[in-house]
Amino acid sequence: MFRPEDIQARLRERPFKPLRFIVSEGLRYEIRHPDLVFVGLRDLMIGHDLPARPGIYDRITRVALIHIVGIEEILAEPSATNGTAG
Repeated sequence: MFRPEDIQARLRERPFKPLRFIVSEGLRYEIRHPDLVFVGLRDLMIGHDLPARPGIYDRITRVALIHIVGIEEILAEPSATNGTAG
């Protein structure tokens, strides 16, 4: 089980790296903005934003900490030039 302090520390890393919470039911929650996650003693509240309004949540999901089985970094998508100079 992940401790609240561990999750909060990961969210506060600078620069922030987008991450994904993996929960026991197999669901995955992508976090692209650290201000959209509220860490509690027993659960997380994850805000879901709209593409047109990043950083402002439209709805929330509560996830019990005991159900978080993994946290993984979301790798940057390759650029249109595939890393070559143009």
